[in-house]
Amino acid sequence: MKPVLFVRCDRVDTFGIAPSAVEDAGAEVRIWEAIDGIDAPSLDGIGGLIVFGSTYNVEHADEAPFIKLVRDITREAIDRRIPFLGSCFGAQLLAWTLDAEVTKAPMREVGFEPIHPTDEGSADPLVGVWDDGDQGFQWHMDTFELPAGAVLLATGDRVRHQAFRFGDRTWGIQWHFEIDAAEAELWLREFGQAGGDIERDWGKTNAQVRDEVARYMYAHERKGRETFARFVNEVRAAG
Repeated sequence: MKPVLFVRCDRVDTFGIAPSAVEDAGAEVRIWEAIDGIDAPSLDGIGGLIVFGSTYNVEHADEAPFIKLVRDITREAIDRRIPFLGSCFGAQLLAWTLDAEVTKAPMREVGFEPIHPTDEGSADPLVGVWDDGDQGFQWHMDTFELPAGAVLLATGDRVRHQAFRFGDRTWGIQWHFEIDAAEAELWLREFGQAGGDIERDWGKTNAQVRDEVARYMYAHERKGRETFARFVNEVRAAG
């Protein structure tokens, strides 16, 4: 089958479980270092596209030119009906690409928050992995309006729009379904070393987030791996 292209949008991003999950499902992984401003590779011969998180938001598109490069390849994937999956920033960028508004969320989310699939989400090939009340790992301050023609697949208690599908091959998921415990710890450490105060800026302490990781990450990784496996199935079916 054709390889899956990972799009790195942040230098502090290990992709968590994603590489092994995609490879275990039978697909080769290729990586585009978009954050470095490298031109996008050709999508000829690419079976699927996954855009991951970023410390940037789409409002930074003029100061961080890679964002427009990622938007352009996202639009191309949609037009060519290449399966697309966006995580956190990737979901917001997808909504923006589809001309939906991306704004500040009513509150910032960090750590684990409950996910509530809609009826359409429960029947969805990807989001159907997740059950009502499952905990999804969050770290975002923005949210998105639902693009015209999109189907809402999951909601949250604090921030409503958590997942959507556009057509039958394009998904945006707000929570970081790719993260593992090691990456969560890396993000906490990097945030602190950069001078951030997570309790002041995000409303939870490091200890609270680490406690949530200890309680919820095992199940989260299992659901995340199945989400990626199902995406690979979509890539395989698309040819």
